[in-house]
Amino acid sequence: MDLIDAIKAIDKSHEDDVLHRLTTVWGDSLKKENVLQEYPRPQFERKSYENLNGVWDYAITKNDVIPAKFQGKILVPFSPEAILSGVEKQLKPGQYLYYKRSISPSFDENKERVLLHFGAVDQSAVVFVNDHHIGSHNGGYLPFTMDITNALKKGDSENTLIVRVQDDSDSSFHSRGKQTLKRGGMYYTAQSGIWQTVWYEVVPKAHITAYRIFPSTDLKHVEISIYSNAALPVSLKVLDMDGKNVIAETEGETSKGGEMRYSPSLEQKYSSQYVYTAKILIPKPNLWTPESPYLYNLEISAGDDKAHSYFAMRSFTRQLDKNGTPLFYLNNSPYFLNGILDQGYWPDGLYTAPSDEAFIFDIKEMKRLGFNMLRKHIKIEAERWYYHCDRLGMIVWQDMVSGGSSYAKPVVSYLPTLFPNVFGHMPDGPINYRMFSRHSAQGRREWTHELKETIQHLINVPSISVWVLFNEGWGQFNASAATIIARNFHDNRLIDQASGWFDENGGDFRSVHNYFRKLEVIKDKKKRAFVISEFGGFTCYIKGHSSVDRIYGYKKYDTPKEFAAAYRDLMDKTIASLKKKGLAGCVYTQLSDVEEEVNGILTYDRRHNKLEMAGENK
Repeated sequence: MDLIDAIKAIDKSHEDDVLHRLTTVWGDSLKKENVLQEYPRPQFERKSYENLNGVWDYAITKNDVIPAKFQGKILVPFSPEAILSGVEKQLKPGQYLYYKRSISPSFDENKERVLLHFGAVDQSAVVFVNDHHIGSHNGGYLPFTMDITNALKKGDSENTLIVRVQDDSDSSFHSRGKQTLKRGGMYYTAQSGIWQTVWYEVVPKAHITAYRIFPSTDLKHVEISIYSNAALPVSLKVLDMDGKNVIAETEGETSKGGEMRYSPSLEQKYSSQYVYTAKILIPKPNLWTPESPYLYNLEISAGDDKAHSYFAMRSFTRQLDKNGTPLFYLNNSPYFLNGILDQGYWPDGLYTAPSDEAFIFDIKEMKRLGFNMLRKHIKIEAERWYYHCDRLGMIVWQDMVSGGSSYAKPVVSYLPTLFPNVFGHMPDGPINYRMFSRHSAQGRREWTHELKETIQHLINVPSISVWVLFNEGWGQFNASAATIIARNFHDNRLIDQASGWFDENGGDFRSVHNYFRKLEVIKDKKKRAFVISEFGGFTCYIKGHSSVDRIYGYKKYDTPKEFAAAYRDLMDKTIASLKKKGLAGCVYTQLSDVEEEVNGILTYDRRHNKLEMAGENK
């Protein structure tokens, strides 16, 4: 497939076609009574935990009145569009999706509170308990928590939980990533509703509300802040990776109006609460790397509330090497980022991995192939995915989720792809808001809020090294201002301001996408590190393991053998030579096929590795 053919394919939509029913081995073995039961928040784990995944009642209606009768059963947390949900219906803009089930929390109403947690609900959710309106949440990618204590019946009685969902998908300016109601090419089936674990826990009335773990740049200390809703005595205990030996201990008291460093979002959100901060020396620290992913255990006690967490001692920086070349540095040593694009889609679960083992498989398989970084592409993943990257040793580049109104594809896709030096430098300020699909002031405010919330949500994750703010101009605006917002978190992470094109000369990287031209290293006047943040995209269609019988990608190979030869030549010769010329990192496209896009190393159903089909075992 040449450049012109590939660009033409981008705009094709085939929503009337029926996708082949692909499944994964984990989806095939899924038990309805045992769906994603692992603790969903590994970095802040309490003993009190009740998982609500499983079979719920559901209904899809055209009004916002809770229906008297529900239409059937849905397997939560799989979206109704997903095979594994048992529903396979598309929620359309203007429709309402209702979920219903009973819960029976056991708690002491005089001493405890019941917190209901949602990992993610796409796109807008309203929660009711026993016909009481509890609250609402907008945004399909971020977790939210609601205190449902006051709406619960006394004792161990059954309580009715109802969730009402709406999803505009790509018919509005809300963040939606690669989702589209008219799938085709590089855009995929829109999904909706609950797509991450739902659960509740019982906590003391006076409890921890948030925490912040900040490894120092000297790699000798860790600064830990504990936030609470009341003044509480706090003790912190750092243990080794096995959790057997105590490394350090400290204790103190939370106080109102305490210093809230490194967390501007927390500072605003929890300004009326209490905080305790300790700077702890870690003797002879074991530094985290992909080759040796050492994690310290952390035990937190705050009054009657107790939680377990973990952290890593590591630093991510941009520095000049001895030749004056700007590179990515891990723990103050140059480190080449050999990355791969990870869309986070599954044929049977869409946004939702069918099991924890599926997450582990993807990460381990990419490590085995020699990758040390995953670029999580315009999606926020379930927290367990980040946990496995932390413990298995996989650096993460985290994209913000893109939004905006319908994209002007000739402006943001075709022309910059064909003529990057001419059309890849359009400024993203007010004069061009409409060209970048950002003419809605409400949409711009919403994305900026979600930028802050995303960083705050993932700020403690050790493996995340880079925030990617915008991708290929999709809903891009005021990238320089967004960079300042991200910098204000002072989390010592790097920033890819504009991945692909429409570079505003900010951030830590000169970040280029190149699928069609000769790969080269571009020297940057700002001394930013140069990365090829997307390249490759070689296609190889595997019959019986693709969603459709068409091919979308950037260069076609008819057999796995041809595909593998081209891939090895690209990686072992071209990329290897560019490393010597100052390439700081690269991101190959991509981990797996996704629907029509067959440019993955793995097939969409993860049943075949195309390199190994060619007789390779690397």
